Amino acid sequence: MPKFQKKTVIENHIWIIYVLTILLLGFIFYFQWIIGSIMTVLIGIAIYNSIRSEHKLQNEAEEYISTLSYRVKKVGEEALNEMPIGIILYNEEFEIEWANPFVHQFSSEETLVGQSLNIIDEEIIPAIKEQKDEVLFPFEPYYFQAILKKEERLIYFFDQTKQVELKNVYENEKTVLGIIFLDNYEEVTQGMDDTSKSQLNSQMTSLLNDWSSANNIYLKRTSQERFLAVMNLEILEQLEKTKFEVLDEVRELITDKNIPLTISIGIGKGYHSSLREVGELAQSSLDLALGRGGDQVAIKDESGKVKFFGGKTNPMEKRTRVRARVISHALKELVRESDHVIIMGHKNPDMDSVGSAIGILKIAQANDKNGFIVYDTIRKNSGVEKLVEMVEKDESLSKWFVDEDTAMDIVTKNTLLVIVDTHKPSLVIEERLLSKTDHVVVIDHHRRAEEFINDPTLVYMEPYASSTAELVTELLEYQPKTLRLNMLESTALLAGIIVDTKYFTLRTGSRTFDAASYLRSKGADTVLVQQLMKEDIEVYIRRSKLIEKAEIFKEGIAIIKANEAEIYDPVLIAQAADALLTMSGVVASFVISERDDGRVGISARSLGQVNVQIIMERMNGGGHLSNAATQLEDTTVHEAYDKLKEILEEYMEGREEE
Repeated sequence: MPKFQKKTVIENHIWIIYVLTILLLGFIFYFQWIIGSIMTVLIGIAIYNSIRSEHKLQNEAEEYISTLSYRVKKVGEEALNEMPIGIILYNEEFEIEWANPFVHQFSSEETLVGQSLNIIDEEIIPAIKEQKDEVLFPFEPYYFQAILKKEERLIYFFDQTKQVELKNVYENEKTVLGIIFLDNYEEVTQGMDDTSKSQLNSQMTSLLNDWSSANNIYLKRTSQERFLAVMNLEILEQLEKTKFEVLDEVRELITDKNIPLTISIGIGKGYHSSLREVGELAQSSLDLALGRGGDQVAIKDESGKVKFFGGKTNPMEKRTRVRARVISHALKELVRESDHVIIMGHKNPDMDSVGSAIGILKIAQANDKNGFIVYDTIRKNSGVEKLVEMVEKDESLSKWFVDEDTAMDIVTKNTLLVIVDTHKPSLVIEERLLSKTDHVVVIDHHRRAEEFINDPTLVYMEPYASSTAELVTELLEYQPKTLRLNMLESTALLAGIIVDTKYFTLRTGSRTFDAASYLRSKGADTVLVQQLMKEDIEVYIRRSKLIEKAEIFKEGIAIIKANEAEIYDPVLIAQAADALLTMSGVVASFVISERDDGRVGISARSLGQVNVQIIMERMNGGGHLSNAATQLEDTTVHEAYDKLKEILEEYMEGREEE
């Protein structure tokens, strides 16, 4: 019950008592006037004292309330002006109308009134517009948490500097594990005597120890070719700023001694991960670095995000026939245990994709299993049209080529799905097939990217190989003797090798010629390869007109930007990029054009001095050090051109710093 209602009830009761008292006195006066007079005097005195006491209490209460109100007002004023909390009032234009002294002490301005909120931090106004309740922002050398009251146009600021510094210390001290691997160590030291090997080990160990000591890293050699590195996140950030210069130091040391040895480093980090999980991330990162050709650093965090450094040199051939034989036997067992085999390459199939798919088909047939090649009939690449036309005329081969829908009807949980010439789920012809079977094999020659097919049964990735057709050809050599290649099949494989090596000029090792020799012995027709690779005069003229648009960006980098709305085939822009490399002074080339699927394609080529793979990965693409590409959605040719030049500027600046 409210206080004023209680007071009214009490007053009503008092007046009732007064009325009853008067009636009682009247009754007494009527019978005994003397007694009534005495009682009247006594009651009057009592009423006087009661009223006097009531007035005294009321005055004391009013005085107390007045004093308390003054104190509360004074405390409010002191809190507003002196407590360590910032307060800002702003108007509808986000201009400061009033700020308490706490805010003023952090500003060099004489007054903040009339200034935009941007003077505090540029993130505050967007946060208010986005209906955020709070935002943490730096105000050097402090950190503040702003509590936003949009309806009142009021902002409270709390100093969070100590909390942020404590958090940074905690995060920076998180343990980071790294695994350092000496690339090609076994191959390099195989022919060395004990003295030379000991000297090489001593030089490498001394170099790595100096590097670890300079960066406060604990380093322990765990085997002839492996080191374990223990550091924290703060040290890792410093290493990233130097772009892991130890890679260059090792390369320079080896160059001086004329010994082709490089290192790869896999690093795992995590804010909420256990040491075991961080160690697994480090090993996964090392596998990724080695899968991309070595001579680089891969850093993976707990979210799966990967960063790369290095990768400047062409991967050296270090495959062994032992590994090829082991993979071939493993593939043979997987084929025999499956119901049937489905082979799938990448979208817009090229010679290498189709040729290697035919090779896997022959492996399936040699092991008495039916194989089916998924062919992209919609996005047919003009570079393989002649080969496909010849396949369609060969009844023994054409019946095994199926479209995506047919493949979806054929696939079972016990189907062996073999992916060739790619390892990215987004690039395969029919991504749904990957989830329809538990047995997936990946055979590819591209450097491994962050995106990878999930949980494959067998992986055969060799970035040292010229082409997937070369890898498949080596696998064919260890299959049952019943395997027979006809002229068209062996020619398709040879065409894949020739196209990817640009007639044995790029990424060509001794094993490449061995594979070509094997195919030639099986009836591969080099004249037919020439015929398959012939082009129409109209295509030649169109490519020449595209090359006319070439410009030299800087230091031998040539760029072609096609006109807006001009659509070019991916093969044609790749050929234009290859043609630019034949020009004097050109060491890297990039061709940008719109594709028929609405995306913008970039084809990149290099003679080895420029790592086009790293550049294309910055644009969500990938490939090899000397051969890469990307496809961009929701962009224009001009926007892609500007983005490419920006990335090239950063890349070239990084090379100059090194």
